[in-house]
Amino acid sequence: MTVQTSGETGNDHEKRAGDRPDDAMPGAQESMTPFDEIYDRPDPRAFFRAFQPLGYRTPHHAQGFHRRLLATGVCATGGGAVLDICCSYGINAALLNHDLTLDALYAHYTSSRASAMTTSELIAWDREFYRSRRRPDAVRVFGLDAAPNAVAYAREVGLLDEGFGENLEVAAPSAALLRAARRTRLITVTGGASFLSSRTFRPLLESADAPVWVAALVLRTGSYRPIAQCLDSFGLVTEKAASPTFVQRRFTSDEERQFAVAAVTAAGEDPRGKETDGHFHTAVHLSRPAQDTVSYPVSGLVQPV
Repeated sequence: MTVQTSGETGNDHEKRAGDRPDDAMPGAQESMTPFDEIYDRPDPRAFFRAFQPLGYRTPHHAQGFHRRLLATGVCATGGGAVLDICCSYGINAALLNHDLTLDALYAHYTSSRASAMTTSELIAWDREFYRSRRRPDAVRVFGLDAAPNAVAYAREVGLLDEGFGENLEVAAPSAALLRAARRTRLITVTGGASFLSSRTFRPLLESADAPVWVAALVLRTGSYRPIAQCLDSFGLVTEKAASPTFVQRRFTSDEERQFAVAAVTAAGEDPRGKETDGHFHTAVHLSRPAQDTVSYPVSGLVQPV
């Protein structure tokens, strides 16, 4: 059963993961700028150059939210880990485990110094950059993404403890990924939910050896219900935070704006002051065992930034 905090009827960077399966969230990939050329480069410089002018903010919003989730002790059992789905170049791991902001990452990767480096030089620079900013409360983070070059970069610079360049929407998970899933206690998704379905979540949750929380920042242009129904089969109650919503990025075209306003309206949501003002917005969906929804109310975990 899906529990929505406001009683509504009712990614995320625009991740591609192959053809959308029948139970994935519909619509977004047909109408949104794909940015395919920046997702699987040897390093993240093109990613940050492309998204800085558009004001892409989702990892910034997720940073405090993810830290509040970890403060509940969700990963304390058995030395549990975070699994970041659609992890890209390890941006969520960078912000979770290091004294950094998203703006600092934009400045770092768009700097003249970074622009002049080879990828090998950038990797060497980034190893020290992240090592010197590592938080004492850092947790293990595993990464899963259909872009193997992006995952490899995040592993090379020390952002991910383990990384998997796999697409579970089109192929079964590797044995190594299933071993990592056993230790997973928190799954995060801040981009790409519209390309995901039960095909990704089911094998991961089947492999986990303890209850898992799933935290997703999902574009308001699609339905999370198919994923929530899958999570429900594992005893996880999904709560959707009615507010606040969070700016994802500016629209690249009037076509995107029209799509977003129409899709949000069709979902029974109000686009005024949000999508009508020129930005995609995300909402938080948090899935947990029922007893945890009482112990840690979603209203205390989802806060304005």
